Amino acid sequence: MRMTSRDGRLTEALRFLNAMNESVAYSDYGYLLRWCINNKALPAGKLVHAHIIQRGFEIDTFLATEIVTLYLKCGNLVDARRIFDQIPEQNVVSWTAMIAGYARHGFGREALALFFQMQQMGIQPNQFTFAGVLPACGTLGSLEQGKEIHQEIIRNGFESHVFVGTALVNMYAKCGSLENARHVFDKIHQRNVVTWTTMVAGYAHNGHADEALELFDSMPERNVVSWNAMIAGYAHNGYGEEALRLFHRMQLDGVKPNSKTFSCVLPVCASMGSLQQGRKVHEEIIASGLQSDVFVGSALVDMYAKCGDIYSARNLFDKMQSQDMVLWNAMIAGYVQNGHVDEAVELFEKMPERNVTSWNIVIAGYAQKGYIAEAVKLFQKMPERDVVSWNGMIAVYVQNGLVEEAMDMFLKMSEPNEVTWSTMIAGYAQNGFLTNALKLFNEMPEKNLASWNSMIAGYAQNGYMDEALKFFMTMPKQNLVSWTTMIVGYAQNGHIDEALKFFQKTPQRDVVSWNAIIAGYAQNGHGEEALKFFCQMQMAGLKANSKTFASVLSACASLTCLEQGQSIHEDIIRSGFQSDVCVGNALIDMYAKCGNIEHGRAVFDKMKQRDVISWNVMIAGYQQKGHVDEALDLFQKMPERDIISINTMIAGYAQNGFVNDASKLFQEMPEQNVVSWNTMIAAYARNGLGEEALKLCKQMQLEGVKPNLQTFASILSACANLASMAQGKEIHEQIIRSGYHSDVFVVSALVDMYAKCGSIENARFVFDGMDERNVVSWNAMIVGYALHGCSREGLDIFEQMQRTNVKPDKVTLVGILSACCHAGLVDVGWQYFDQMSQYYRITPTMEHYGCMVDLLGRAGHLDEAKDLINKMPIKPDATVWGCLLGACRIHNNIELGELVAECLFDLDPDNAAHYVLLSNIYAASRRWDSLEKVRKIMKDKMIQKKPGCSWIEVNGQVHSFISGNRSPPEEERIYGKLDTLSRQMKSSGYVPDMISAE
Repeated sequence: MRMTSRDGRLTEALRFLNAMNESVAYSDYGYLLRWCINNKALPAGKLVHAHIIQRGFEIDTFLATEIVTLYLKCGNLVDARRIFDQIPEQNVVSWTAMIAGYARHGFGREALALFFQMQQMGIQPNQFTFAGVLPACGTLGSLEQGKEIHQEIIRNGFESHVFVGTALVNMYAKCGSLENARHVFDKIHQRNVVTWTTMVAGYAHNGHADEALELFDSMPERNVVSWNAMIAGYAHNGYGEEALRLFHRMQLDGVKPNSKTFSCVLPVCASMGSLQQGRKVHEEIIASGLQSDVFVGSALVDMYAKCGDIYSARNLFDKMQSQDMVLWNAMIAGYVQNGHVDEAVELFEKMPERNVTSWNIVIAGYAQKGYIAEAVKLFQKMPERDVVSWNGMIAVYVQNGLVEEAMDMFLKMSEPNEVTWSTMIAGYAQNGFLTNALKLFNEMPEKNLASWNSMIAGYAQNGYMDEALKFFMTMPKQNLVSWTTMIVGYAQNGHIDEALKFFQKTPQRDVVSWNAIIAGYAQNGHGEEALKFFCQMQMAGLKANSKTFASVLSACASLTCLEQGQSIHEDIIRSGFQSDVCVGNALIDMYAKCGNIEHGRAVFDKMKQRDVISWNVMIAGYQQKGHVDEALDLFQKMPERDIISINTMIAGYAQNGFVNDASKLFQEMPEQNVVSWNTMIAAYARNGLGEEALKLCKQMQLEGVKPNLQTFASILSACANLASMAQGKEIHEQIIRSGYHSDVFVVSALVDMYAKCGSIENARFVFDGMDERNVVSWNAMIVGYALHGCSREGLDIFEQMQRTNVKPDKVTLVGILSACCHAGLVDVGWQYFDQMSQYYRITPTMEHYGCMVDLLGRAGHLDEAKDLINKMPIKPDATVWGCLLGACRIHNNIELGELVAECLFDLDPDNAAHYVLLSNIYAASRRWDSLEKVRKIMKDKMIQKKPGCSWIEVNGQVHSFISGNRSPPEEERIYGKLDTLSRQMKSSGYVPDMISAE
């Protein structure tokens, strides 16, 4: 029997064991148990244990300790402790086995408690006990406890033992005390490769990459474990590029990677989002013959899933001959990470056996999708729960804004850990409950970096950057996440210059830091700067990941820079990111916004995997191009829709003038969120249906939906278009009550509303009271003055704007040119127009040319206006020619008027205004024959002039008056008053211009 067990033929040994009637020799049991321990053969070990009991063999301390060791080695701590407690005479070996087992499996508190109990029992720890208990201090980060045990080691004379010294180095390193770790390391006279590797790993894992590499290079000998420690250390601290360089250097040094190496390298590829690099490593795994290793297989599945290639992940999973629980969990997690919760649940149901991690992953998936009820139901079904389960449920509630429910869960926990506290703090902070977050933060027993970073992020997300900065400055230690959080915070709050300062001060930059500043510039409308930083990042040797590409594509979209976008598309293909869903969505959006919807559709059609965002972006692209039928066709083909899909369709209908279709879709929605209401209100406002917009806003509030910033901006636009001052003032009061009176966009909309409603004084009063002004605020005031003919005031405001850091945009220059037009300031107008490209870097648009033509025409410079039109780099539209025709009417230039009218009849043949203007020119020159010809053309083409319309607001109600309609309420009184006014005007000497074709 001993021979068969020694040769590895355990089955034969067990068969022989069962066939024996009498008790087996003591030493045979020992051999069998040792074989099971070495091979982690728990089922076989249980059979040996059962045989000992069945034969009535007395289990002494030695055998009991071997059985305890077996259970510990196989992760069965409950049975190990039960047997340990039954040992009649526990010696230092059995105590050490149990202590080391607890420590090895992460139960640091239990290990330390047992260590102290052992000493209370009068049993003196030996060198192996100390080596076994020190990892418990490292796991718990309990530096003081570790130092006390170190003193005991010195008193007992064990410090010179290499494995005790190595355990001390490891403990100090894990507690972050590298000085003590290095001090112990330097005192060890006979260091082995494990000692060196432990010190190197300590430096690497604590972010001291230079010291780690220096020590690594000075090692007398290196094995694969040493290389793995360095690679893992770099990977742990986010230095993916360095980790991959070490991996290649290791191979050049002739050291073959093992399963542990690949398990370290593959997560690096995943974190970088580098599918191309991951595939190369996969090829090396196949060449090494490790493709069937279950740990490597799990890492491969994880890599493919995190790089967005879920199909390759599933294909690999299905081909794995051996599928353990880790592999199943990796595949389920992959589905969750890619938003395929249904597939994750389906696989979860098929699992041959599950552990608590399996349940936790699915709960996390439900959390991402907002399936709260399903998450709660699954949590309640769990056969056992760990702290991760509880943390997962707290995260479910937090992510869905249910902070009170999260707090109830938090209070029910017996021992919340640092993650629990940090999650709850983040939950309060992210949902705007900063006072609660701060209170919980102050109550936290031991504050970790995550809790500090959560507070910083919370303040930043809620716009309190001063408080975020105070927290950052008072942190005992900042990490890369802290710096990046500040960069993101400043960028999200529009303080891009401050974000840049923090980026420049960041001690070490990784791809996440670069992504933060690139995304910051892109989100704040500085696309060119975003692209510059992208180039700098590449020059710094960092490879772009999926988030980088998504941000730079967004920059290209905002700049409508198709050529640059196509170049980046080529980079994406070379980097292997073309199958990433987020990158694919960004490509569709870029092509759509750059006007190449066909390329966008080609990307959409080639995507192996699409999420609901892919469909939404493609639909929005069609809507932006006015391809409503294609958008509707795609909308109807969607495998699943979310509320964003419907909102996108409503917005698209509205943009293209199909307000009735938008309204119908809105009414058919199963549920409407505030975005849905805002989209429909904006649709009415944008299409001149201000009264409907106001009614819908009231209905929205009656249904319990609170208006937000976008609601107020849209409804103020409706009031402005209606010139409804009373309604606008009501909205203004509501804005103050809602606490939005300091928001720069809402206040800018108020300025615009008051100006368009005729109260330039109120507009200026609101403008002067603004704490912060952006380009929209300045534009509203400049355009407002231009509308009121207050040209000098408008130009003065522009001069003030230029003294600030706010750069003028296209709208600003339209306002300035309009002001010059009203005041007849031709030279000043030319000056600003010429400065647009050279000084302000703004390419003149059709609207700017229209303003200049109007300015020149009104001032009588008709030839100059015509010359400007002829030199335009873009084809002039009907608006530009219309301005010149209006000028011909003012200055009665028949010859030029006829030429301009011909151009207009070609461009816009059904617009009655052009025919009427030409008729008025003929009427002013008393060319009645020509006038009749124009009228005949209109009659033949059935072109009718739209009747004039005006309105007045009385007691909050808008009354409309249409030319030719004599049926308004109180008709007799109104027209009687008009006759009286007309007589008074004539008696005062006013002679109206009656020469008109109308």
